[in-house]
Amino acid sequence: MEIVDWFILVSTLAFIVLYGVYKTRGKQTSKEYIKGGDARWWTVGLSVMATQASAITFLSTPGQAYTDGMEFVQFYFGLPIAVIIICVTFIPIYHRLKVYTAYEFLEKRFDLKTRSLASILFLIQRGLAAGITIYAPAIILSAVLDWELKYLNIIIGILVIIYTVSGGTKAVNVTQKQQMIVIMAGMVTAFVLIVTQLPDNVTFDDALTMAGSAEKMQILDFEFSLDDRYNVWSALFGATFLMLSYFGTDQSQVQRYLSGKSVKQMRIGLLFNGLLKVPMQFFILMVGVMVFVFYQFNSTPLNFNPAAEKAVKESEFAGQYSRLESSHEELLKEKQEVQKKYATALNTSALEDIINYELALDYLRSQEEGNRAAARTLIEKADRGIETNDKDFVFIHFILHHLPKGLIGLLLAVILSAAMSSTASELNALSSTTAVDIYKRFRKEEKDDDHYVNMSKWFTLMWGVIAIFFASFVSLFDNLIQLVNFIGSIFYGTILGIFLVAFYFKKIKGQAVFIAACISQVIVATCAVLHEFVEGIEILPFLWLNPLGAFLTIGFALLFSSLNKEDRTAFQFENS
Repeated sequence: MEIVDWFILVSTLAFIVLYGVYKTRGKQTSKEYIKGGDARWWTVGLSVMATQASAITFLSTPGQAYTDGMEFVQFYFGLPIAVIIICVTFIPIYHRLKVYTAYEFLEKRFDLKTRSLASILFLIQRGLAAGITIYAPAIILSAVLDWELKYLNIIIGILVIIYTVSGGTKAVNVTQKQQMIVIMAGMVTAFVLIVTQLPDNVTFDDALTMAGSAEKMQILDFEFSLDDRYNVWSALFGATFLMLSYFGTDQSQVQRYLSGKSVKQMRIGLLFNGLLKVPMQFFILMVGVMVFVFYQFNSTPLNFNPAAEKAVKESEFAGQYSRLESSHEELLKEKQEVQKKYATALNTSALEDIINYELALDYLRSQEEGNRAAARTLIEKADRGIETNDKDFVFIHFILHHLPKGLIGLLLAVILSAAMSSTASELNALSSTTAVDIYKRFRKEEKDDDHYVNMSKWFTLMWGVIAIFFASFVSLFDNLIQLVNFIGSIFYGTILGIFLVAFYFKKIKGQAVFIAACISQVIVATCAVLHEFVEGIEILPFLWLNPLGAFLTIGFALLFSSLNKEDRTAFQFENS
């Protein structure tokens, strides 16, 4: 990186941190620190969007599209459905009860142990996710600076902790608007640059055709299969339940719209996010697809992870890897020549030539993937601790090697801004839940308001340290964005089931739902572990764990309630 890139990167991050501290200076009450005041709908909407759009979104999603194409966008089809349900049912109840956290409602509806169970499940899953959102940008700087990940985890974590501790929810809200501006400006710039760097005879339509011939443009998959994580059915059922739980019961999101000035402001802000999120994800995936097309005309490393390449080149397998690299380079040259001829054929409408070139490119890509698979095997032999899956390094490789001076710093600022935004929201929510649902609720001696503000700050620091610690040990799943959703899916279904019982099954009491939730959580966690980590056992992909957990919780709650003579009327379904 050049000096201008460092200047843009450092000045952008410094402005965000200092702006957050400045805007929230002075004494705050516990209500202001935890709920953030009375925000307008655009602040609510941008804050909700920025919380979800972590560095993982801008680092991992283009890599997902580069490898698997546009099908991942189906994952977000359930979001508008979930948002409408939340606006109708969840928001009015939260606002009427004037809760600080979503889990306060559960004690009012059920009892203390049910509230505590839901808040503890949230703390576990969101604490793990916070570590991943710190780890994601550490990968970037590790590739740029060649520093150890553990030191970068600490640096990034400290930056986030500074303004989150100082200003609480308000600091998160006021900085997320600036972060979203930086993020979207950077991604649009990247997209334009990718398209303009394609060969002169390759139009945007040609690029889409090339991506389509490589099966990167398939969006809708109507074939029902539990083995396929991303199709229309898993989106409309599995992902809808995930989104319903994430936006309706996850304090990191609930806290964003609880800061709204009124029910109307909360609803508009959340609907704003629901309407824009799918197009935004489509655009980010399209950036990844254009990176794929760009690399059909330009050279790529055998493995995009620089740490993996360094490890194997310093091992006894260096000779074998070098031979694979030579073969890889020859394949790339041949592929690039065919790709150029294919581009010319697209412009001359020579149908027979187009088909022949597409077949030739399919063969060359299969050969290329064979080399990459062999390279991953050698890397694993060289160092089992190095991640061989390089999806998350594709976009950062393009940024570092193909963007002009200044824009490298801007794109890195985009990804790091997203990391700071999402992580700050998570730490803020973890702190609020710990302070309100655990510390304040179980403390026998009453303290003044300043005490709870100070304790919230200490809890923010505590969770920041825990997140940094976890980030130092996390490893890649299939890729980071799938890892976050996998962790969430283990817990979200059960938490959502508790809330659905609370909203719609008015006769069910706390004892029944508490036991039901405990059993459901054990079953879901067992299914997740067996499916993902035990070879030969396939139960349910992680998206389907969300409806499974919700239905198990509801079903067991109805069963246990019916066994209690006092609660036989529990089977009467009631709307809120």
